[in-house]
Amino acid sequence: MFTGIVTDLGRVRRIRKGAPAELTIATQFDMARIAIGASIACSGACLTVIAVEEGGFTVQASAETLARTTIGAWAEGTPVNLEQSLRLGDELGGHLVSGHVDGLARIVERRPEAESVRFSFEAPEALMRFISPKGSVTLDGVSLTVNEVAGIRFGVNIIPHTLACTNFDTARPGTQMNLEIDMIARYVARLLSAAAPARLDPTS
Repeated sequence: MFTGIVTDLGRVRRIRKGAPAELTIATQFDMARIAIGASIACSGACLTVIAVEEGGFTVQASAETLARTTIGAWAEGTPVNLEQSLRLGDELGGHLVSGHVDGLARIVERRPEAESVRFSFEAPEALMRFISPKGSVTLDGVSLTVNEVAGIRFGVNIIPHTLACTNFDTARPGTQMNLEIDMIARYVARLLSAAAPARLDPTS
């Protein structure tokens, strides 16, 4: 479990293609505090550490993960938003994030807005019912508040600190990001669907 508060901007150090693929990510994390088997959110995808080295760690990504996230397009030098898993008692600075990517959102507009930057995203239609104004979404592992929703598009505002500390700084229109919908919205929708009255059988 994560909070969507990025604590380091790492970079892909090397990639070994295969099934699963292995990716080594350079980071400023204290390697002495990262255990083999630990979960780290890598641009929003929860991945398991299989090895550590000086200034970096290695994770595996299955064929399913590569197909459903942006990880399949990563190359050496790709910036990666990093967050270590939440511990009981830690501050919940963002919102509850599972690290399970629901789909890809594509940037369609980036424009300055006062001292911040407004990003407009296009998301899969099936996921838009879970996204609402003032609700939460996770984009490449960053917990964000939705500003507006229109059709299959939604907007978020990125403050200077977030811009400087995440891969949003280099993100441009056309860039795809890993999207995770709000966990609470998911379960509310499921509960409402299950509570809907069943249609009466006219033959009974």
